[in-house]
Amino acid sequence: MQAKHITYQQTGAFSSIILDYIAGNEQLSPFYAYSTNIEGFKQAISNRKVLTNRQLLVKTIQQQYKDIPSTTLVQTNISLLEDERTFTITTGHQLNIFTGPLYFIYKIVTAINLARDLKKQFPEYNFVPVYWMATEDHDFEEINHVKIEDKMLTWNTQASGATGKLSTKDFNEVLLAYKGYLGISKNGVRLSKLIESAYINHDNLADATREMVDGLFAEHGLVCIDADDKGLKAQFAPYIYRDITEQNSFNLINTSNHALEAIGYKAQVNPREINFFYMKEGLRERITEQDGLYQVLHTDITFTKDQLKEEIETYPERFSPNVVMRPLYQEIILPNLAYIGGGAEVTYWLQLKSNFDHYQIDYPVLILRNSALVIDQRSQHRMEILGISHQHLFNDNELLKNNWIKAHVNTYITLSDEERAVRAVFDQIKLNAYKIDKTLSQSVDAAKTKTLALLASLDKKMLRAEKRKHSTSLAQIENLKNKLFPSGVLQERVLNLAPMYVLYGDEFIDSLIDSFDPLAFQFTVIFA
Repeated sequence: MQAKHITYQQTGAFSSIILDYIAGNEQLSPFYAYSTNIEGFKQAISNRKVLTNRQLLVKTIQQQYKDIPSTTLVQTNISLLEDERTFTITTGHQLNIFTGPLYFIYKIVTAINLARDLKKQFPEYNFVPVYWMATEDHDFEEINHVKIEDKMLTWNTQASGATGKLSTKDFNEVLLAYKGYLGISKNGVRLSKLIESAYINHDNLADATREMVDGLFAEHGLVCIDADDKGLKAQFAPYIYRDITEQNSFNLINTSNHALEAIGYKAQVNPREINFFYMKEGLRERITEQDGLYQVLHTDITFTKDQLKEEIETYPERFSPNVVMRPLYQEIILPNLAYIGGGAEVTYWLQLKSNFDHYQIDYPVLILRNSALVIDQRSQHRMEILGISHQHLFNDNELLKNNWIKAHVNTYITLSDEERAVRAVFDQIKLNAYKIDKTLSQSVDAAKTKTLALLASLDKKMLRAEKRKHSTSLAQIENLKNKLFPSGVLQERVLNLAPMYVLYGDEFIDSLIDSFDPLAFQFTVIFA
């Protein structure tokens, strides 16, 4: 496999705030702590105050891995977390069935590569890549399906509460459908066995996901963590109580949102007055406050302020942070140096800096994950025939077709020269008319506008005529675009790992490891 790179700007798929962030735009500097380069990491290592109970962290993760025969490297990395010279490089994601879209894979590879690269730069320290499992998430409809080429596979089950606790006892139907796609090739069978072992041998989605991810990335030392744990939550308990009763995150993040909007950016998330859920088996509901009484929505559970404090101290595991408080929890229980996220995640992390400052928690180096487009051999062949480069692919369909006509059809005549001539003629007419009567200038401008409009209309008609003559090639261009950009979006947001693994096996992930550079901030195009 061969990799080429283009800028994120060339893709047209990333927001202005992301492009400005990776470019180091000065006006965003109040919203993050460190630059995204080796010097930024050097400063972060020097400044990081680790609050983590390392022994508890290691014990907890080892317990979570007790039923998984992982690699020696993973076990070594878990043990290294006790060492004061060890930092984590973290990415997080929901528990999508069968890994979900490809960008889940890309996140993890970015974390693995960044940990590897930092070890080369700072050999006296250890860097452990971590996948933070979003086990407390309750948006089941976002994770219960996966698209395999043109077919959608869905896990149909009754779901409530945290997704990590969902039983996998009724997973067999969607599992069989997925295995049916994988087929009987060597690569398909290997992935099929890995997936089946993960979902059949475990009782809940969190444990199944851990084994699945470990099966794909254990040889690279990736460590998975489920932070839905009483011991880990106990470290967070004082912050939970303070934020619920003082509503600091609500006020601070809203202020940051206004500051971002004032310089032209749109906030990704909006905080609530209380940014925690109350969680029990089958239940994860928001906490609200009215007249000093704390209410769990859609239940009869209520707490006074004193009762709330006692509940948090006794059962910290029952309190689940939402999207704006989860990052704070992460940085308290992990010795974390960097967080890797997609565009939306990086945007909302930029909204959180003031909250970190208020609670005196170190803000990590914020890294945009790698992105990629994988072009199969058949598509490459079609591109060669059509004379389309990988840069051209990111244009929208109509622009790509129009440019193809202009570049490849010898008979197409553009009227741009005639347009320039018309403008020059009318400019001269206007000058002469002005000498006769100043009021004639408006009439000349109107005539020029009408003439140019007629030329533009004629130009479009000529272009449409050329398109009709070359309808076959243009249809091939559209088919190519639809295949590489399903539903008109980046491939990584739709396509699952399965087609890539069936075709290329472990070579696919190995090629990502070889081609992704976490600190180059370039979009990767892989010719498979």
